[in-house]
Amino acid sequence: MGAINEAAPLLKVAPGCAALGLSRATLYRRRTTDSSEGKRPVTARPAPPGRALTEAERDEVQGVLNSAQFCDAAPRQVYAHLLDDGRYLCSVSTM
Repeated sequence: MGAINEAAPLLKVAPGCAALGLSRATLYRRRTTDSSEGKRPVTARPAPPGRALTEAERDEVQGVLNSAQFCDAAPRQVYAHLLDDGRYLCSVSTM
């Protein structure tokens, strides 16, 4: 990476990457990362407004999934059983 940065004023990006066997996408990705850790900066994803479970709803779903009745069941099985009982907590994918 340092070699490309040093040669940047003399070479264009494509020939420099081709000479080193590095794709241009990798070069641009590495330029945007934190050079001390080599990772991209992590940004927090906002929760979708009005669609995310509240903390209380999330606790209820986790309580049901961890209960003795459903501790060994797959989320689809729990979902079907709860619907049979007339109870809807959230979608299968949310579980």
